[in-house]
Amino acid sequence: MSAPYRLTASTGIDPGDRPYQQDQLCLLPHGRVKGCVLGVIADGMGGLSGGRLAAEQVMLTAQQLFERFDPASEGGVGFLQQLAQEANGVIRLTAVAAEQEPHSTLAAFLLLPGGACHFAHVGDSRLYHVRGSELLHRSRDHSLLQSLLDRGEISAEQARSDPRGNLLQQCLGTDPPPLPTLHQTPPLQAGDCLLACSDGLWQHLHDAEIAAVLQRHSARTACEMLLREARRRAHGTGDNLSLIVLKLEASPP
Repeated sequence: MSAPYRLTASTGIDPGDRPYQQDQLCLLPHGRVKGCVLGVIADGMGGLSGGRLAAEQVMLTAQQLFERFDPASEGGVGFLQQLAQEANGVIRLTAVAAEQEPHSTLAAFLLLPGGACHFAHVGDSRLYHVRGSELLHRSRDHSLLQSLLDRGEISAEQARSDPRGNLLQQCLGTDPPPLPTLHQTPPLQAGDCLLACSDGLWQHLHDAEIAAVLQRHSARTACEMLLREARRRAHGTGDNLSLIVLKLEASPP
């Protein structure tokens, strides 16, 4: 039986107003299993070359693990935990060899055949699940500002301009290893949309704005609009930004 939806996707990446690009992304269809898709965003940190190297190590680890992944016998949670663990170890080895301190965020979604979907993130790169006009889930950052928000010590609007926005409480490349936050979505259905993005995108856009764009537009148009609006609102001070949009559209009869 064919799936009750078809997948459409788009990606976008831009250096913003930085002279270098440390964000990296990949969107991978499984080589042997139709309907199995992995999306990964990594925002590197640690100097001009160190941050990019860390993010590239996340991409390489994701690609290698996904090539060997068997959805029929392996669970999505275990796969994403392994991705975070192995990427963390590779970045640690890179730091020793290069005498640098590279780190990276991680935001990954794994869509399995039949509509099961798993999220995992470390740091402040985000994952969104939108159904119709409703934002069903948005990942919570591993950051000082998120902790202050949770305790009610600052408001969401204050957080947008707070200079401590780059202080993370967890990231890849640390010892002891970080604990990724895991989430399983309700079974996906036609009309759902997934977004993974770095902070260079979401820090300029409200959740409701993001959800509205994802609902109303195709994956490609939504990707272009979100990237363009984030760049406009940055007013020449924008960070690297990257995003992956995946939409589940109703299959034609």
